[in-house]
Amino acid sequence: MFVQRTKILKVSLLAIFSAFLVELIFGLVSNSLGLITDSVHALLDSLVTVILLLAARMATKPPDAEHTYGHGKIESLGGLIGGIAIFLIAVFFIYESINRLQSPPPSVLPGIFAIIGGLYTIGIDIFRIIILRRSIKKIGGTTLKADFYHALMDLGSTLVAIFGIVLVSYGFYSGDFLAALILGGLLAILSLKLIYRTSQELTDIISPEMVKKVREIIINTEDVIDAGAILMRRSGDTIFADITISLRGDASFDEAHKISSRVEKNIKNVISNCAITVHFEPTWKNVPLDQKIFEIARNIDGVKGVHNVSTHKSRGKTFCNLHVMVDRESNLDSAHKISEIVEENVQENIPEIEHVTIHLEPFITIPEKFYNEDKATEIEIREILKNYPEIKKIGRIVSLNFENILKIDIDCSFDKELSIEKVHDLISKIEQVIRKKIDNAVITIHPEPI
Repeated sequence: MFVQRTKILKVSLLAIFSAFLVELIFGLVSNSLGLITDSVHALLDSLVTVILLLAARMATKPPDAEHTYGHGKIESLGGLIGGIAIFLIAVFFIYESINRLQSPPPSVLPGIFAIIGGLYTIGIDIFRIIILRRSIKKIGGTTLKADFYHALMDLGSTLVAIFGIVLVSYGFYSGDFLAALILGGLLAILSLKLIYRTSQELTDIISPEMVKKVREIIINTEDVIDAGAILMRRSGDTIFADITISLRGDASFDEAHKISSRVEKNIKNVISNCAITVHFEPTWKNVPLDQKIFEIARNIDGVKGVHNVSTHKSRGKTFCNLHVMVDRESNLDSAHKISEIVEENVQENIPEIEHVTIHLEPFITIPEKFYNEDKATEIEIREILKNYPEIKKIGRIVSLNFENILKIDIDCSFDKELSIEKVHDLISKIEQVIRKKIDNAVITIHPEPI
């Protein structure tokens, strides 16, 4: 890409420099101030093209320790220098034109040589416009666009110069000087626009419409809750975007990374030359209250698991209940400290919660694979269950042993009219009895109606 751009700029440079030589020689021979003015414009355009060529070469240098965003700003700096040079020369020719308008008519007037020189430059300008336009469509690039802009300026200025020469040939002797005056004014205006545009680029100006478009893309991306700060700047051909997105507070790191990648992809589909950095932050907007409490609690150091989270309101106040599992080897004091931290974090993040009730439970890691079944334990459990007349039928009992952990799954049938509260209380009582007789047991009782 870089080789193609520099090749096109070199061709443009040779073409416009040849126009400068032809216009200068023919302008001096024919004594045409308009043509001489346009030749100086062509020379300045050559210098600008040289600056663009050098800027293109330097702007493509990779980032280094002192230029972490790359060297793209050098291109804007080159445009600023070129614009200032054009403005100063334009002021000089405006002054010279006014001075000559007040002087006697020259002894030698512009003629056929001046027109030939102007026509040659027109041909060169059209040639440059064509090759630059085609190259911009194929490979793009700020430097090519800038040179295309200058080629259009050249064409317009040369046409004005020829118009002045034609006026002279019809006896309007001040036409050539007026053309030079118009050209000087035109160059001054265009150079000021160039200076303004490039200086704005150096101050990191960016289109508000582009920022608005990026914000719309972010908000419309799946699973993004909201868009925060959007910082954008241009450096050469690249637009750097530093954006912040809000995700659900219960989103995992892996999910957040996938959503961020989706945001980046959607932006690049619209702005292909964009280098994007995405920051994501959690938000509890639109997250259910129970889920928010669950995420806050499970992220506290020392908490091994959270379940049975519930909230309820009474007299305009919100209350919370949850079961928190801690290391089974912890003593009551350390476990209570963990529960206090959980309570503080819940109330800090959810001020509307009046009180938090925490049920502490021991946590036992259940292995994925168990080894041998424990038939003796199954027989012992059946004897225990026979002591509870509320159990209408004892179903399957699976007892799997793994090192010092015994996982017990029990199927029991109860009267279908029995309330779920009584069933729950009874199951909890049975589990406690079994744990007293069997150490390190992880018990799950499945109640069924009959």
